[in-house]
Amino acid sequence: MSTTPPEPPTSGSHYQPSLGVVIAILVVFVVGAFFMLRSTKAGRPVAGATTTTVAPSGPTSHGSTTTTVVVKSKVRVQVANGTTVTGLARNFTQQLLTYGWDTLPQANGPRVSSTVIYYNPGFQSAARMIAAELKFPASAVTSLNGANPVSGAASDDVIVLLGLNAAVTGG
Repeated sequence: MSTTPPEPPTSGSHYQPSLGVVIAILVVFVVGAFFMLRSTKAGRPVAGATTTTVAPSGPTSHGSTTTTVVVKSKVRVQVANGTTVTGLARNFTQQLLTYGWDTLPQANGPRVSSTVIYYNPGFQSAARMIAAELKFPASAVTSLNGANPVSGAASDDVIVLLGLNAAVTGG
């Protein structure tokens, strides 16, 4: 009688998950990625601006100081032309781009006599920085409060609606 000796075991794992297990893992991954991306969008103001509270030291110091640091590249800025001057929004958009802001394509807005810089919640510091960089008064900065001054821009972080005073400076 001739018996063949058993083959020696090979190294490594031979586990192959079933197709159902692979599909379940893919579904969990896609759903997880979806929710992570959605939560990132919901928390965008934190990405555009961070607040740091500093407690002063020393025997005469009282309270604390809050400093807001704006990350320009994470603030979406829409510039809209509210005048009849051709190319005005393009000039200001380019200027903000060179300052490091995340500018969106320029748009046309309703006619306004004076520039208004709108901001969504969490972006007041960014709007004030933009006003200062573009040489507009701080009084030009105002909360959006659900208004929609420029079609399609209500969810942008900061909206610069250029008025006739911007046409005089020319960007």
